Amino acid sequence: MLLASKKALATCSLLVLPLTFLLAQQETDFMRSMGKMYVVVAVIAAIFLGIIVYLIRLDRKLTKLEDQIKNHE
Repeated sequence: MLLASKKALATCSLLVLPLTFLLAQQETDFMRSMGKMYVVVAVIAAIFLGIIVYLIRLDRKLTKLEDQIKNHE
């Protein structure tokens, strides 16, 4: 029973996998043709930079708190 379900899952995977690649390629071409790909890249870059700035500020705050703790003791 378990072997049959594994075979069925493998067969479905092999049938669906090429379809997903085809759909992903069509969506990419659509985004490029409409000029939206640059918007997506810009949004991802803005989010990434925001996370970097947040982490830098958090590190500075933690360093300041650690210094206060060292000086207090």
